[in-house]
Amino acid sequence: MPDQCDRYEYRGLIAESWDLLRGDTSQWPDRLFYRNRIGESGQPVLDVGCGTGRLLLDYLVGGVDIDGVDNSPEMLALCREKAASLGLHPALYAQFMESIDLPRRYGTIIVPSSSFQLVIDEDAAGEAIRRFHDHLEPGGALVMPFMILWTGLPQTAAQANAWRVIAERERTDGAIVRRWMRARYDVTRQLEHTEDRYEVVVDGDVVQTEHYHRSPATRWYTQQQSLDVYRRAGFVDVRRYREFTAEPATAGDCIWTVVGRRVR
Repeated sequence: MPDQCDRYEYRGLIAESWDLLRGDTSQWPDRLFYRNRIGESGQPVLDVGCGTGRLLLDYLVGGVDIDGVDNSPEMLALCREKAASLGLHPALYAQFMESIDLPRRYGTIIVPSSSFQLVIDEDAAGEAIRRFHDHLEPGGALVMPFMILWTGLPQTAAQANAWRVIAERERTDGAIVRRWMRARYDVTRQLEHTEDRYEVVVDGDVVQTEHYHRSPATRWYTQQQSLDVYRRAGFVDVRRYREFTAEPATAGDCIWTVVGRRVR
């Protein structure tokens, strides 16, 4: 098996510019949604794919007992720096979803930002969700959003090869950080293949460039497949919600969140 340092994706300019390019996330609807689910299922909480701590640090400040796990040491280092500036010292673990092995069990596990879909291999995805199940206390809940990445007709070659700017922001030093992306979609296998190009621009000149090619990068699920993967892992009372609301998901929804419980 490849060493972890060879496998994790969120490194370099991706990690350095992660918070900058996302901007203000305080009003994102998933923030309150997960907090309400935690209120129902209880603590402690595990944030899987916690990254730089978007949700974890917010919940810690609010008094939630929460740990984080991510496969990127660079993202976790940024999370620790942000936590220290707030006087916080969260338990953070550098592990992959399909091999998590943590010292305690949780009342609620959240996997925000559809991060579960980054586990491409179907056997590995099945192992990841089984490990989530095993890390829950009896009656605990797993909360994961899903999204369908492509719903249109098959792409043309021109569409797949077209670069587009999806984010651009100014750093505190005045440099511009720009992210370009292009993607190809395998509708039959439900896989997304991506290329990202990050640029740092100073006075109109590109002074740094990093290129990332992930093929495949992401797997998507139908609503029925998302329910099936929960049930195969032993979850019960499995429910779908429309995006990050209390409304049941409908057949036409491209974003939905699944909540399932471990048997008491």
